[in-house]
Amino acid sequence: MPNRPLFALSTSPVLAVALLVAAGCGPVMRVSSAPAPDTARLGHDVRLLAADSLEGRRTGTPGNDAAASWIASQLLAAGVQPVAPRRETCGDRGGCRPVFLHRFVARPARGPHDTVTQSLPTHNVVGVIPGRDPALRTQFVILGAHFDHLGRSTTGALDPDRGSEIRNGADDNASGTAAVLELARHFARNPARRSILVILFSGEELGLLGSQHFVSNAPLPLDSVQAMLNFDMVGRLRNDRLIVYGVATATEWPDLIAAANTEPAFQLNAVGDGFGPSDHSSFYAKDLPVLHFFTDLHEDYHRATDDAAAIDVAGLARVTAYAARITSDIADRPGRLSFVRAPVTAPATSARTGSQAWLGTIPDMGAGDVKGLRITGVRAGSPADSAGLREGDVIVEFDGKAVTDLVTYSEALYARQPGDTVEIVFMRGTERTTTRTTLGRRGG
Repeated sequence: MPNRPLFALSTSPVLAVALLVAAGCGPVMRVSSAPAPDTARLGHDVRLLAADSLEGRRTGTPGNDAAASWIASQLLAAGVQPVAPRRETCGDRGGCRPVFLHRFVARPARGPHDTVTQSLPTHNVVGVIPGRDPALRTQFVILGAHFDHLGRSTTGALDPDRGSEIRNGADDNASGTAAVLELARHFARNPARRSILVILFSGEELGLLGSQHFVSNAPLPLDSVQAMLNFDMVGRLRNDRLIVYGVATATEWPDLIAAANTEPAFQLNAVGDGFGPSDHSSFYAKDLPVLHFFTDLHEDYHRATDDAAAIDVAGLARVTAYAARITSDIADRPGRLSFVRAPVTAPATSARTGSQAWLGTIPDMGAGDVKGLRITGVRAGSPADSAGLREGDVIVEFDGKAVTDLVTYSEALYARQPGDTVEIVFMRGTERTTTRTTLGRRGG
C-alpha cells in the first residue's frame, strides 16, 4: 500500500486528531475550571525525572531518550492524543500509527575548539487535547517545558570541578516538565473550548533547539496558536515570589495574570519582554503571545546539587494551579489575544571574554525595574560572602564601572581575572556601602 498521510481529513494532523476525537466521543462537558494539582504526583514526577538512572537527561543520551518515552507514556495514560509530526510516514501494512515522539537531530553550535559539528538524534514529545467547542477547537493554547538537562557534561555547568558527576536538573527542568504533565492531566479531564497542545522539548540546554525545530516544522498553522505558556525552573518558590515573563506580548496579559492571582496570592514580578533564555523565545519570534513562569535562579543552578530533595513541591503545585487558571481563561475566552511586539530589554546574559572570575552572587532575574544588580542569594564561602554581600543588596558599581543591570555587571566581572581584588559599591535599602574582595575562580 502506498504511503499516505496520518489523517486524510485535513492538511493539519493536529486538527484532524481534534475533529476525529470530538466526533467519536461526542460533546464533552467541562467539570470545573478550578484545578486541584496532585502534589504527591508532582513530587513523584520530579523525583523520577531527576533520578540518577536517567543520568541528567542530556540531549542525545539514553537517559534523555528514556525520559522522552516515559513522558509519552504519561500523556497516553492521561488521555492526551498523539500528534504525528509533519511528513510522518506510514507502515506498509495499512494505516498510520500516531506518535508522541517527534524525532529531530540536534546540532548545537560549535565551540571555538570543536572541529566537527555534533549531530544528536533526539525527540520532542507532542500531544493534543481537543477543544470542546466546534467553533474554537481549531485554535490552540500551547503548554511547554524542556525536559533535557546537562547530564554528565561540564559544558554549561557552573561546577566543572565536579567533572562527570551527574547534574540531574530537578528544578531545571524536571519541575517544569512535571507542571506541564499535571496540566495535561487536568485539561484531559476538563477540556477547554480551544484545543491544548502539550509540548515537552529536548535540546533546550544546547540553544533552544527543540522549540526552534518545532516552530520550523509545526504540524499546525502557527497562526492558529492563541498563546504559548512556558515553564522553566518553577520548583523553588521563595517568599511567594513568582516571575512571569512576556506580559507585554499581548494587550490582555496584565489584567489576566492579575485576575488569576487568587489567594494565597503570589508576589508577582511581571516582566514585559517575550525574549529570554528559554523555549518561549522561539514562539515569540513567530509573533505569538507568550508567558514564561520562573521561580528564579538559586545556588544549585547548573550544578550537581540541583536534586529533587530541594524542590518545594507545594510551591510547584501553586504555580501549576495558577497557570491552569490562566490557561482556562485564554482557552475559553471568545476572542483572540491581541499580540504586541514588546520593546526588547537587555539580554539575560552577556558574552564572556574567557575570564573565569567568580564572585558568588545569585542574580535576581526578575528585577527589571531595579537600576543595578539585585542579589537574590550569596553562595556560602564565596568572595561575595566574604565581602559581606547578602540577599536583597543591589550592586551599583563594580571595579569602578557603573552597574545598571545583569549585562553591565557581567561585562565588568568578566573583564577581571581570578585573584584580582575589586571594589564593589552596593545599596542596602537606602544605605550606600563600599566593600572589597578578591575574586575566585569559577568552578574552583
